Amino acid sequence: MHPFLNRRNFLAHTATGLGGIALAQLLGRDARAATEPIRPQVNPANPNAPRATHFAPQAKRVLMIFCSGAVSHVDTFDYKPELIKRHGQPMPGAEGLVTFQGAQGNLNQSPWEFRSRGQCGKMVSDLVPHLGALADEMCFIHSLTGKTNTHGPGESFMATGFTLDGFPSMGAWTTYALGSENDTLPAYVAIPDPRGAPQSAGNFWGPGFLPAAFQGTDFNATQPLRNLARPSAFSPATDRATRDFIGALNRHHLERFPGDSELAARISSYELAARMQLSVPEVADISSEPAHVLKLYGADQSGNPVKDLKAAYARNCILARRLVEKGVRFVQLFNGAYQTGGEGVSNWDGHKSLQPQYLKHGEVMDQPTAALLADLKQRGLLEDTLVVWCTEFGRMPTFQKGASGRDHNPNGFTAWLAGAGVKRGFSCGATDEFGYKAVENIATVYDFHATILELLGLNHERLSFYHNGIERRLTDVHGHVIEGVLA
Repeated sequence: MHPFLNRRNFLAHTATGLGGIALAQLLGRDARAATEPIRPQVNPANPNAPRATHFAPQAKRVLMIFCSGAVSHVDTFDYKPELIKRHGQPMPGAEGLVTFQGAQGNLNQSPWEFRSRGQCGKMVSDLVPHLGALADEMCFIHSLTGKTNTHGPGESFMATGFTLDGFPSMGAWTTYALGSENDTLPAYVAIPDPRGAPQSAGNFWGPGFLPAAFQGTDFNATQPLRNLARPSAFSPATDRATRDFIGALNRHHLERFPGDSELAARISSYELAARMQLSVPEVADISSEPAHVLKLYGADQSGNPVKDLKAAYARNCILARRLVEKGVRFVQLFNGAYQTGGEGVSNWDGHKSLQPQYLKHGEVMDQPTAALLADLKQRGLLEDTLVVWCTEFGRMPTFQKGASGRDHNPNGFTAWLAGAGVKRGFSCGATDEFGYKAVENIATVYDFHATILELLGLNHERLSFYHNGIERRLTDVHGHVIEGVLA
């Protein structure tokens, strides 16, 4: 007998071997589960039917507030005492620095004072005092970084994870994965600013290469959904009878071509449009809101162009809340719009004269956005809604040479989250002492997207769509969940 092959050793090695085989099987299964792409099973006849998450979600829906034009983090939420201390001095190590619009001048402190807010003591600028008062509800990410310093590609990157056109937006990915909780409203609604669309326009709510059913539907409180109204020559009864007749014809036609997914999807979209004829006007009509709600949001203000614009944006905020109440899966609310032919009238792009421009935009954005967050909380909607506030990139801590404004800066900027699944009154990551570059817990937009999907119960590495020979993802081949923000 071999000296090592006795009964005791044989049984010991057998037991160890069997355990190893079982362990290898478990590890292999977990590895496959962690890496195998998952394509949701979408019924073309009902593409917005609810679908299961990968794991238990913290949030059921997302409300994304996007500020177009690149809000300056050092003038809003990222307090830098050293910027005050060295005001008017050159930024160390940045001699001869040239950024998007040219050479940079000296460091420039914010024109607005920062104050301690809430129980958490977060320092927030007087430019946004109403939002500052809600600092205990917010989870700030101060270390975001981007890939471009140009507005259009920057907006596309925040919306889709790519700087180029043709990729699905975050809302399209979400509704592709999860469907909707409401079958009479679109699963995904984009609410453009009263002044118009962002620079990247339809990239923000486009489906890219995903099926068209997952495109966002864009309308706001003052511009109703296009081509939805009943023709004046038709009575309501005639309109209903016509829809019923067309529905019967469509069903008969579909029976003749069973398995035609494109036909089923087209019929489904027409049927949703018919249901929206009743549901959209109802949800967009805020005239039933009580006076105290209109006042809370600032929707009752008027008298000058800024107050009129604030009231219009406030009505959009109320519309966003009503859509969230109705279970719309992804609501995108825009503050600021792309407009050619002049600076200081449309968005947060504060190059030449930051202070007078930001005074207007702060007035428009602050109170209505804060009221929206407070209203969601008091109605219990923050318990399962994730609120996301973001912009395409940040601003320089210096002023541009020959100007009194800040240039583009993708090296470090701020976003905040609130609601389901995130820490409250918390700050994650940091930029350097001047707010120029992210230096602590540096996060990419890919990480930002991965974290949002995580809170929705989706593994960003397992949500894919096969396109042109590639398993495409919102986060491309990048991204890690920002664990520090999770409650």
